[in-house]
Amino acid sequence: MKYVLLFCGTREQQQAWEEMSEEARRAQYAQVGRWFAEHAAKLGPGNQLQSPHTATTVRFQGDGEPIVRDGPFIEGNEVIGGYTEITVADLDEALRLARSWPARGTVEIRPVMGVDQ
Repeated sequence: MKYVLLFCGTREQQQAWEEMSEEARRAQYAQVGRWFAEHAAKLGPGNQLQSPHTATTVRFQGDGEPIVRDGPFIEGNEVIGGYTEITVADLDEALRLARSWPARGTVEIRPVMGVDQ
């Protein structure tokens, strides 16, 4: 079964990341890199995303024209920092992977819809 893991954190965590020393960032990347290497057989495409201030949001409201705004205008305090697609047997296995994510924050798990769904 395919799922997507969305790696989320708060705006405060994003700011702390941006203010982190290069050495601390390299150490965090190394830890995350080890996680990706350890689980490579189950992982598919994914990417780290640029900072939330680079986002553009399209919001649909009723039947009118969509509203386009600069910025990350999703609801709530969290921001999505990246994602990866995984292929696992079931949700339990996806949960085990998500629980082992070394960067902490929040990991949202979503099933991927197949073409026939």
